[in-house]
Amino acid sequence: MEIGSVEAFLAYYRRIRQRTMRVVRCIPPERIEWTYRSGKWTLGDLVRHLGALERQMFAENVQGKPSRYSGCGPELAQGYEAVVAFLERTHAETLEILSSLSEEDLQVKCTTPGGAEITVWKWLRAMVEHEIHHRGQIYLYLGMLDIPTPSLYGLTAEEVEERSTGAAQG
Repeated sequence: MEIGSVEAFLAYYRRIRQRTMRVVRCIPPERIEWTYRSGKWTLGDLVRHLGALERQMFAENVQGKPSRYSGCGPELAQGYEAVVAFLERTHAETLEILSSLSEEDLQVKCTTPGGAEITVWKWLRAMVEHEIHHRGQIYLYLGMLDIPTPSLYGLTAEEVEERSTGAAQG
């Protein structure tokens, strides 16, 4: 997918974030710092990481600036409400920065933290892929806790299979 319009990308990215927020809102407040194993990221770390990396790395890089990402620990926000507010605030800041880009800016190269030169629109696409990856981790964590989660696009896999014709016949 090539991104040629800032406005179209922002509309798309807002929908991606809405789906992510539906999953984040399933996290029980008392489980925000739960992890499946000591030393691994908690649910809160995953949510903070989404906000921090979006704002402090991706949004900085597309402006031609170096990454300012310094981690995703509880020093950024503690407690469920604060963690969600952090994600919402950093997203709003990122959207403001991205909305100032022009179509020409999308074609400029930026430098990733690894030193790679990449076209801005491709870096924005990577930002979306990054979010989807970590949304999947949140889904998995919640599944491990036996916490119900929303279907992503309206139907569960089982419902799609049930409603599909000829699926069993191959």
